[in-house]
Amino acid sequence: MTKRNFDKWLSKFRPSISSYDYYIDFEKVVRNVEEIKVELNILNSLIGSKNIEEDFERIVTKYPETLQCVPLLLAVRGYEIYAQDEEGAFLYNFKKMNYSVEQYKVFMRKTGLFDMIENHLVNNLVDYALGIETGLDSNGRKNRGGHQMEDLVEKYIKAAGFVKDVSYFKEMYIKDIEAKWGLDLSSLSSDGKSTKRFDFVVETENMVYGIETNFYTGGGSKLNETARSYELLSQHADAIEGFTFVWITDGIGWKSARGNLRETFEVMDTIYNIDDMENGVMEKLFQ
Repeated sequence: MTKRNFDKWLSKFRPSISSYDYYIDFEKVVRNVEEIKVELNILNSLIGSKNIEEDFERIVTKYPETLQCVPLLLAVRGYEIYAQDEEGAFLYNFKKMNYSVEQYKVFMRKTGLFDMIENHLVNNLVDYALGIETGLDSNGRKNRGGHQMEDLVEKYIKAAGFVKDVSYFKEMYIKDIEAKWGLDLSSLSSDGKSTKRFDFVVETENMVYGIETNFYTGGGSKLNETARSYELLSQHADAIEGFTFVWITDGIGWKSARGNLRETFEVMDTIYNIDDMENGVMEKLFQ
């Protein structure tokens, strides 16, 4: 087998694998705002109010459910908000009032919400809430990003002819692999002390493959730890009959941790990147 060149391999690493739906989940954004649209429209009557505190009290007394919109107007998830100053500490509940209306007026005034609504800084609270939800959803990108690499790898596993829950499996713990195929993987889990889980497990006629996947856009100490731990995992796996450890990784974050990755690359035959998958490595590996 021809020895691969690490620098050439690393040069193929991608800056991103973001798909179109990575940025904002608009369906979720709209769904969240729809749930409180009626209440937001009631609060819309406060925009430009000349007596906002009195109008707010009247609305909250008649429609107490409108209070549940307030946390979102401050870009807060949930129904409880803590606030303190020289007048005391308060944990406001916006699902079920736990203070007087007067105290909620203090909250609206001191957070600046009354000023924003009264002075037309926004023209429509539904539109404003959509904007807030969009901003909050952008925080979900990290989770979506983590799944993108898994989704990409799964696509290539399927393209190689494997079927989910028949010949390949997602997120499988070592103990479950041992039970299903009668393997002893105790050396991979510190003799059962850790609960190691593989992103994918692929079964062929003669081999069981445990696959780990990740993608790093930025550097950091975590990458060095990952490279070292997977190098160790690979060495332990080499001694297990009928089991092979496969690592599929990518992302320009590795360029800052190339030293540790190079060490792992030198001792591990089954480390691949996206370019390898595009060039049919799955079909060759899982023969």
